[in-house]
Amino acid sequence: MFNINMFSKKTVMPAPEAALPGRENAIPTAATHFVNGRPLKGPYPAGYKTVLLGMGCFWGAERLLWQIPGVWVTAVGYAGGFTPNPTYRETTTGLTGHTEVVLVVYDPAEVSLQTLLKAFFEAHDPTQGMRQGNDVGTTYRSAIYLDDEADLAIARQARDAYQKALDAAGRRDGITTEIAKAGPLYFAEEEHQQYLAKNPGGYCGLRGTGVACAIG
Repeated sequence: MFNINMFSKKTVMPAPEAALPGRENAIPTAATHFVNGRPLKGPYPAGYKTVLLGMGCFWGAERLLWQIPGVWVTAVGYAGGFTPNPTYRETTTGLTGHTEVVLVVYDPAEVSLQTLLKAFFEAHDPTQGMRQGNDVGTTYRSAIYLDDEADLAIARQARDAYQKALDAAGRRDGITTEIAKAGPLYFAEEEHQQYLAKNPGGYCGLRGTGVACAIG
């Protein structure tokens, strides 16, 4: 019964009043990107845009995204929840409401949001709800968080187009990706930033559906 209860807690969003209290100050993290040396928290070049993408475990997702031409810098963190300045261990309990995300700062003159969303949808399974493969819990849910209403509309169009592609391929599960206005991003601890560049043999849980996304 204990294990069932723990599993349930990890896969159900907590009520805001039941979330862990967190802390007032940000937890320590890296200042610069381990691969390209650019500042994780800015300042970012004028005219560049940002998107937060949740694709399950953020280690493999970040490595995929920092390699896309036009992406200026990436960082991993926690978004979409209630607990201020959570730690990694706190988020894995399911009691903060956050999902693991990658912050992508990109040059829209070099790479479009549609291209980033194509990589996003093809690299993971956006139909799995509060999990991604063997990684189970709210922290592994699929999510897209954006600041701009026009960009949110593009994300919804991409989701709908990919749902049609999944249907045509005989995969009838509905996409569960959360698409919402971006709230606070809490940067993850230094050890998680660009983890697979520091640990090339480390765990990567990215597993796509094998269905192409006809956008971008």
